[in-house]
Formats: sequence, structure tokens, C-alpha cells
Amino acid sequence: MAFGSNVVQRDLDFEIRRDEVFVIAGASGCGKSTLLRHLVGLEPPAAGRVLHAGHDLYASDDATLATLRRAFGVMFQGGALWSSMTVGENVMLPLELFSPMDAAEREAEARFKLALVGLAGSFDAEPAALSGGMKKRAAIARALALDPALLFLDEPSAGLDPLTSARLDELLLHLRHDFGTTIVMVTHELESLMAVGDRLLFLDAQTKTMTALGPPRELAASGPPAVREFLARGRPA
Repeated sequence: MAFGSNVVQRDLDFEIRRDEVFVIAGASGCGKSTLLRHLVGLEPPAAGRVLHAGHDLYASDDATLATLRRAFGVMFQGGALWSSMTVGENVMLPLELFSPMDAAEREAEARFKLALVGLAGSFDAEPAALSGGMKKRAAIARALALDPALLFLDEPSAGLDPLTSARLDELLLHLRHDFGTTIVMVTHELESLMAVGDRLLFLDAQTKTMTALGPPRELAASGPPAVREFLARGRPA
């Protein structure tokens, strides 16, 4: 991954397995969110390929690319809600564009997804009236609108209080266990990482490459020193 001559990360080689919570972590500025944008088709790699089910995300024809992307649900770090729409309208938009549901069905589905993330009373609210944490949860509800097989989340727990963050962790585990949703999550919240992550990809800002890949608890016990130090900050003394 690079911007002109500025290399952000190099020599990244990994696969994401079905039905897992795959966590991307590392120090600030290491390229976590940039990697997520590469994985969802927003930024092509300077070298290499991004493959989804054997299809190159940056070399497929338009029809194949559209089919691949409709299997993605994406929550961006800032929420990226449409300010001109209510929260409910934001969640209903993917349903209006890509599902055969009528208006009543779209509203019922949107209200269900909002309740799922703890925002049952926010259907008619304006995004500007929401707190930062509520905007994140509304964005997750929108990302879940089409019941995607692959869910990408950029810092979903940032700005949430501990109780709400724990409930979000429960939701992610529920999606994986009961619906088979594969989740790719960028986070710096170590408690959440340990609670839900099946495998952790650690990006090092100094060497500009991945330095560890494996179950978080195994890496905390026997990973590279920098990774152990990073993960130790989330464990009680």
C-alpha cells in the first residue's frame, strides 16, 4: 500500500477465513484503515492483488464487481451517515436500492436492525442529533441492512461507553455464531479485540509490514516482543 513514493505497508500476505472475526490492529498511523479501504475496493494496491472468492477485486468486470460488493457491509470510522436523511432512511437506503422489499417491509427491517444495535428509538432521529457512539451504531445497522456475508468495521467500539461496547461485542459474536457472518474489524480497543477476535493481523508502523498473524491470546503469550507489549496494555495488572 503506497501513496506515490510513500510506502504505508509492504509484503502483506494473508487470507480471511469464513465465519471468523478477523482483527487488524497496530499503532496509530500504521495503515489499518488504509488496508480496510483496499479490502473493500476503494483504493487499489500499489502492487499485488486483493482476491474475494477467487476474483481480483481490482481486475474484475463491472457485473462481477457489483455482485462481490453487494456481499459487503461496511461501517466507516466516522459513520458516514447521510445528514439529509433520518437515521431510519439511512438504514433503508441499501434496501431501497438493492432489495425487492416494499416500503413497509423496508421500514420493518430497518427498525429491526436499529434495535439490534441498541437504537430502537432512533428511527426518526436526525444524524446530527446522535452522539458519536450512536452514529457508529447507526452506521453498523446500515451495514447490516442487506444481511451481508462479509462485514467490515472501522473502529466500531471507539467512543462507546464500556457497557455499550460490551453489547456490541456480543452482537458481533451473535452475527458470527448464528448467521455465519465473516467480520473484518479494525480496532485499537484491546478488550474488544481479545473478546471477539479469532485471529489478529498486526501491522507494524516502523517496519511497515505485518509482523504477526494468529489468535490474539497466543500472540499475547508468545508473539513478537512488540506485539506482546501492545497487547499487554489491555490486560489487567
